Parts: sequence; C-alpha cells; structure tokens
Amino acid sequence: MPPYVRAELPPSLYADTARPAPQTPPLAGDRRASVCIIGAGFTGLSAALYLTEQGTEVVVLEQHEPGWGASGRNGGQVNPGLKHDPDTVEKDFGPDLGRRMIEMSWNATEFVFDLIARHQIQCEASQSGTMRAAFQRNNVADIGAAFAQGARRGMPVELLGREAMRAKTGTDRYLCALLDNRGGHVNPLGYARGMAQAAIQAGAAVHGGTPATKVWRDGTVWHVATPSGTVTADRLIIGTNGYTDDLWPKLRRSVVPVFSGIAASEPVPDAMAQAIMPHRASVYELGSVTTYYRIDRANRVLMGGRCPQTDVAGVDGLQFFIRYARRLWPQIAQVKWTHGWSGQLAVTWDHYPHIHEPAPGVLVCLGYNGRGVAMSTAMGPQLAKRTLGGTAAEIDMPITGLREIPFHGLWKSAVAARVLYGRIRDYLHV
Repeated sequence: MPPYVRAELPPSLYADTARPAPQTPPLAGDRRASVCIIGAGFTGLSAALYLTEQGTEVVVLEQHEPGWGASGRNGGQVNPGLKHDPDTVEKDFGPDLGRRMIEMSWNATEFVFDLIARHQIQCEASQSGTMRAAFQRNNVADIGAAFAQGARRGMPVELLGREAMRAKTGTDRYLCALLDNRGGHVNPLGYARGMAQAAIQAGAAVHGGTPATKVWRDGTVWHVATPSGTVTADRLIIGTNGYTDDLWPKLRRSVVPVFSGIAASEPVPDAMAQAIMPHRASVYELGSVTTYYRIDRANRVLMGGRCPQTDVAGVDGLQFFIRYARRLWPQIAQVKWTHGWSGQLAVTWDHYPHIHEPAPGVLVCLGYNGRGVAMSTAMGPQLAKRTLGGTAAEIDMPITGLREIPFHGLWKSAVAARVLYGRIRDYLHV
C-alpha cells in the first residue's frame, strides 16, 4: 500500500503566525504500546502528555498533523465552564458529580494557562478574561442568573452593566455581560503544536500522516491498522471530535459537525485597538447564533462564529463578520481583512461533552460544543486517570452510553438554515 499523504494545513492567520510544527513522522512498521491515542487535537495531546508523564508508553496517531482540525482553527478563546449554567449541571447530574463537573470545567482555564506556563508554550497566551455579553433584553435575565450562580460558588465573576461594557468594548451594542477573569485567549495552533512538543519530550510517539483505518480486538489487546503499520496496545483513546469518521461504529452519528468561521484583520494602530477593545478580554455573545471576537497580541481583530457549513478559505465567504465588526466599531471601516477560514467542531444532542466506554479498554471523548480549548485540555488527566485505573477510577465527568442522533443525515441542511435565520435576526436586532 502506498504511504498516506497528509493534507496541508488549511490557510489561516494561525498557520502564518504560529510557532513551527514539531517533527511528527508517519508510523513506520508495527509497534507495541500501552496506550494508543487516535487524534492529535487538544484531547489526544493532553491525554498523551499526562499519560507519558506517569511513565506510560503512548503512541498517538494523527491523520494529518497535530492541530490540523478545530484545535488549530478555532477562535482561540479559552472559555471557562460548560454550555449549561452551574445550577442546571447540578440538577442534571446531582449534587456530587454535578459539583465536581462544575469545579473541573469552570477551572479548566486555569489548567490551560498553568500548563502553558509549565511547558513554556509560545502561543500568545493572555489570561485577560472572558465576557459573555447580551444585546437582547430577553437575555439580560440569563446573564444575571449566570452571575448569581457563579458568585454563590465563589467564582471570580463580575456583572457588567451597559456603561461598563461600553468602556470595555468600545461599542454601545451591549446591555450587560458576565466577566469571568479566569478566561482569556491563545493562538490555538501554536498551543496545539506546543502541547505536541511537550508530549514528545515527555516520551510520547506522535505520528502525523497516519490515519487509523481499522480497529479490532484480539483477546485483551487492541490493534489499530494504518497505511504504514499497525499499533498493538492494551488500551485505546479516541479523540477525533468534529472530524470523527466511521472508524468506531455509530460514533460519527452521535455528534453533529458544525462549521465555525473566523475573519482576521490586518494589525490596527495602537490607538484604535485601545479605543475598540481596551480590556483585551474575549467576548462571546448570547444571541440566536453564536458570535465571538477578540484582539490578538499584534492588534488584529478576530471576529468569528457560525458560518456557511463548508470549508472556507479567504474572507469572501465571511463578509457577515466584517460587516458586523464595522457595525460595532465604525472607525475600523477602512481596515483591511487579510484572513478567513473555518473548521468543524462537534455538537452533542444534550450540549455536554461525551465520554464513552464502548468496549473494554476503550475510551472516547468528544463534543465540546464550542468550549473546546479549555475543556478538551482539562480532559487529558481525566482520561489518563480512567485509562490507568480502569472502570473503578472515578473521574469528574459522566461516562455515558453511545447514542446516535436521529435523522443525522439531515442535520447539515438544518444547521445551515438555522445559522442563516439566526444571523438575520441578530443583525436586525436593535
């Protein structure tokens, strides 16, 4: 069989500015390991790092290169928490597991920035906070409730009114916001590459250009076939998220892959950056369709959110974001937009991350619903603990059965229609 040719990294601002990729040669021949990880995004790399730091022999298989998927193409926001607010989490999972889920997920951002500092990862990391902003009156109560729930649990959160939001974002668009000072942002491709380098230095073997084509069990061990060899391992971890295929039965149909796009501007002058985003926090809006933005270290405006449900290369397919940025800040009307790209994230039916154990010695983790940078990183030691300790090892997220989403084949068209409808509603709202 001819060797697999990995796809080139899709064009993006991150591809142009991130630290160089580490060497991740394809697998050559057959090898044995304690754990084989499929997917070198944040989930797989974090699990590999924490397993190898405990002396476990790990092989990571990646179809293209570390960070090729959504891990290296997302908005770069390091957001605390889950999609649902804390009270809902405790209601859904009970006071014990629910409390542990809250503690883990709302502190996942601290975990990210601590990891970056510990391994000296060069990824433009900035722990400048995350603002969850409302521009519609029917969302004001939601922001207030989220603040009250966080404050009651001692979280470092602030409730910002209209004047405070105008001062922090340079626009009068917002009625209020929840500021969580644990959040921030990174260059996500640089972060993924740095984590891959850290895992390799700790002893993991990371093989790019090596798709897993078949998985089967023989007695107590697992075999993973690739175009250039086979890995035999005692345990498997699958972390393929929005690019999940049919390698494991029914897994692809348990999540909905949703495209998120980002447009990036040229660097703006310091005075302009100070006027439009003096606080430098990341912002994501409550609206019919998610929109998020930030300013990076070079004063580029990055504006993103749900987009056409296809791969985007260039700004032509993301003009909505540019028009919206100019609506927020008319003074940037003449600023040029230099990059546009998209990638697939995974959405679950209940908007919680899903961890499955579909067979003995197999763990699957995917579906971060737009909270992937922090949550997928924090899942690394959780997966490592469960992998090494087996089913008796209690972790801070639920283990659930693998459930297919009904009418999965219709979801792409439904998402596209919903995004268009939501964009129109949000844009026309005043």
